[in-house]
Amino acid sequence: MAILKPMSTFGNKAHLKIYCTGLREDEICHCTVQILDGDLVLGGFFPLYYMNQDPDVSRLSFLFPPKTYVRAISWFWKNYQYVLAFYFAMEEINKDPQLLPNVTLGFHVYNAIASDHFTLWSTLLWLSGTTRLFPNYNCQTRSSFAAIIAGTAAAFSAETGTLLELYKFPQVTYGPFDLRLSDKDQYPSLYQMAPKDSTLVHAMISLLLHFGWTWVAVFISDDVKGGQFLGDLKAQMLKKGICVAFTEKLPATKIMYGSSDIAFMSRIRISSANVHILYGEVKSLITVDIAAEFFLTTGKVWIMTAKWDIVVYETDHMLHSFHGSFSFSPHKGEVPGFRHFLKTSNPSQYPEDFYFSKLWLTFFDCSLPGSQCGEIGVCPPNTSLEFMPGNIDLMTLSDSSYFIYNAVYAVAHVLHKMLLEKTEVGSPEDTEQARLLPWQLHPHLKKIEFTNSAGHSISLDEKRQHMAQYDIQNTLNFPAGLRLLVKVGEFVSKSPHDHGLVINEEVIEWPVGFTETPQSVCSQSCGPGFRKMPQEGRPVCCFTCVFCPERHISNQTDAEQCTQCPTHEYPNRDRDRCLPKIVDFLSFEDPLGMALTHTALTFSVLTAVVLGIFVKHRDTAIVKANNRTLSYTLLISLLLCFLCALLFIGHPNTATCILQKITFGLVFTVAVSTVLAKTITVTLAFKALKPGRTMRWLLVSGASNSIIPICSLIQLTLCGIWLGTSPPFIDTDAHSEHGHIIIVCNKGSLVAFYCVLGYLGSLALVSFTVAFLARNLPDTFNEAKFLTFSMLVFCSVWVTFLPVYHSTKGKVMVAMEVFSILASSAGLLGCIFAPKCYIILIRSEKNSLMGLKNTRNFRGNRHSEHSNHI
Repeated sequence: MAILKPMSTFGNKAHLKIYCTGLREDEICHCTVQILDGDLVLGGFFPLYYMNQDPDVSRLSFLFPPKTYVRAISWFWKNYQYVLAFYFAMEEINKDPQLLPNVTLGFHVYNAIASDHFTLWSTLLWLSGTTRLFPNYNCQTRSSFAAIIAGTAAAFSAETGTLLELYKFPQVTYGPFDLRLSDKDQYPSLYQMAPKDSTLVHAMISLLLHFGWTWVAVFISDDVKGGQFLGDLKAQMLKKGICVAFTEKLPATKIMYGSSDIAFMSRIRISSANVHILYGEVKSLITVDIAAEFFLTTGKVWIMTAKWDIVVYETDHMLHSFHGSFSFSPHKGEVPGFRHFLKTSNPSQYPEDFYFSKLWLTFFDCSLPGSQCGEIGVCPPNTSLEFMPGNIDLMTLSDSSYFIYNAVYAVAHVLHKMLLEKTEVGSPEDTEQARLLPWQLHPHLKKIEFTNSAGHSISLDEKRQHMAQYDIQNTLNFPAGLRLLVKVGEFVSKSPHDHGLVINEEVIEWPVGFTETPQSVCSQSCGPGFRKMPQEGRPVCCFTCVFCPERHISNQTDAEQCTQCPTHEYPNRDRDRCLPKIVDFLSFEDPLGMALTHTALTFSVLTAVVLGIFVKHRDTAIVKANNRTLSYTLLISLLLCFLCALLFIGHPNTATCILQKITFGLVFTVAVSTVLAKTITVTLAFKALKPGRTMRWLLVSGASNSIIPICSLIQLTLCGIWLGTSPPFIDTDAHSEHGHIIIVCNKGSLVAFYCVLGYLGSLALVSFTVAFLARNLPDTFNEAKFLTFSMLVFCSVWVTFLPVYHSTKGKVMVAMEVFSILASSAGLLGCIFAPKCYIILIRSEKNSLMGLKNTRNFRGNRHSEHSNHI
């Protein structure tokens, strides 16, 4: 064992001495940097190298003395910043006249070996105070051991804490917060510097939602903490509609490069998820980190916590699996002076520090005079930690270094307060002697609260700790091993329900294989106009896009349901927005309305012309033979029927709605009852030729004319009841025509409407029946056949109208009503009056007494010839 004497001073208050054995290149024991002249001593445990145990060490035997060396397989140079942060905090405190004045703060530094064999070994060395183990003894007589700063891994802190608890030594950890270590029943002397990461899940979920990543894979350590994180993550994912593609539990291995530990990496390549969340303990993360070097998996976005910086493998590959990944780091301020301290630090300032000398020689191929290794080569004047290889960034303050800095100050503030209290109540001898017992620190550590040099409030009370802000960093790999962590955003949590995420997408570097923001979804998003329909048996993120049904829209992406447009609006062709409907009705300007209007006016004029002809030739035989009064009545009613059709055209109002139905029912009743009266008149005329019959009296008295007022009165009564109960009113039809709201007249009471229509139909049927029975009565001017045919046309039109009317909607329905009115009226006009007008205007010779006799003689001669021929 080599014992090196002190070679320099430290912070003007203390001297350094190193005890080290086994200085071969591939072997190392526990190297301890010790402050010999410190009045109060802190212990620092930092992971500085990976190691692999000698096979003999792994075999436990009580037959031989245990071997206390291990083989260093990889130095973790990046973690040397932890030691430098420890040094820096010590120097500031020892130089600060306001904090621990006249008291020297010293320290021991140990390598925190991740091994069940050597974790307690390092702790026992600290408790013994020498390079040899003396359980239950402390060989330090000049210094008081106050506390230790330790723990990147919860397992290391737990194992160390169990032993330290026997002596009530406080332990302040700088690793990630672990809920298990908060159990004060099991670890009453352990304090965690890192705040709770209760909002970490919300921060990750916010990042996923920002980029629309709803299909992710989760990698967690196979332990209680990983299981708890997975439970919280899945619960929040379920609320936000994010699904887990698969979950992979990472083995907590202690032997590197084990094939069974890295076999799962091959499954990442075939994963359908492009985003992977990584969370776990240090030992599990080391496995993934080493596997990532040999199993390159491009095209995957990794989201991880800042603890990844603890174990990230120092590779110089540009194409690294974690290039373009995101990490969440607790927000921290810049420690004043720390960067300058790193630039100006070199091994000659700490000649007893074997780690620093080895780092300098390894990366700069030289050694400064006065360092552990002596002068080797010539170091350029500007040689500094600032020019370390890009994959080992010692200039950027890491989370763990920041927590170490705060932890040292927290203990220093507690010691300062205790010494002040001791000074106030003690004797001068007690003031000069700065010896304190470790258990005396606990009440003060629980309540300590101060503001550090970065301006942040620091407390070890877990009830007050709450990380409300995270920095989001993007990992960039460049040639020659240069790696940078670029801040691309931040997450702020003001309350459990008030979160804020800020992302600068312009500076984000995506993984190899992506030229733009990557997608990670089970199913492509459903655009506006579609809704999601879940796929049976699959997560909710896997769905099929279904086009919105009629009268429904969706104006957002991935809509769960389509929303119905208001009555006065209709969906556009893409079903992504509602458009105001056009208010429409059967207007006079409409082509269909214009055609019907012209038709109605034409027939009205034609009817008036016929009426004029009949009035002009009122004394002729053909006009007089068929009851002129009834003919005039029928022509006037038909004229009103044609004009009635115009009430159905144009903008409806309350008056026109009432007049439409009432006028239609009354004028058609008059027309049909007039036809019935004419038919009965013809029948009575032939029956009255036989003497002694009462028919002659009925014919002479004009009894048939009374049919018209009687029938009309019945219809008028029905219309009165209709108006008194539920009259027609203005209504809108928003569904008949796409994009239109049709203003129509609602019938009001359907029962009353069909009673009026039914009564009119019954009257028409009676007229047709009577006319049909009288069609063969002999006479020159017998119009029974024409009446029969006219009523046949009338009934055919309205029988056809009913099914067609009920199968149409909107303006077409109104047009159908108008057409039926015009067609039936035209049928009556044409069938009854067209033959008479033909005789009056063209065959006028038949419209006289002489023509009547010639017609009878001609028919008689034809009958005689026909008989002789037989």
